Amino acid sequence: MNDVIEKLLTTPSPADLGPGPRAGIASEAEVRKSAATLNSEGARFDALLALLLLWHDHHEPAHEIAQAIENADGSYVHAILHRREPDYWNSKYWFRRVGNHPAFSELGRRVKELLQERDEQTLAAKVVPSGKWDPMAFVDLCEAAAKDSGTKSGLLREIQRMEFEVLAAYLSDQ
Repeated sequence: MNDVIEKLLTTPSPADLGPGPRAGIASEAEVRKSAATLNSEGARFDALLALLLLWHDHHEPAHEIAQAIENADGSYVHAILHRREPDYWNSKYWFRRVGNHPAFSELGRRVKELLQERDEQTLAAKVVPSGKWDPMAFVDLCEAAAKDSGTKSGLLREIQRMEFEVLAAYLSDQ
């Protein structure tokens, strides 16, 4: 992954499952300035910028950008954004528009590995059945975590961090 992107995704704590805000994030201007050094343009760059803004809890500008991108990448960022709002039904709508995103296979592999290391077979059976990432199941788990403080929200936040990292790597791979 590009050093600029890696630095932008390195924060004191992972993004909340909800909207945030949290301490230690970059301002919108800082995210845009850093992203501009990538010397990239087009829909993939726009999706990446929206994703990075969302990581730093800048929902409104991320939403404006993502909703203008009419492809699977824009829909993916849009789906994550609505999951964090939280607007779970709308998140699932956008994930249906994503279809089988190319980043899902790497995300599924990494999440399965993490959950095996943590001995979390029940969770793995939900989000990576047969080793494949199930974004709808992850939306359901985030919704359950919002309703029940006993849910493993820390682990879900780690998975969400992986999702941001994998999608950012995919979007930056020109």
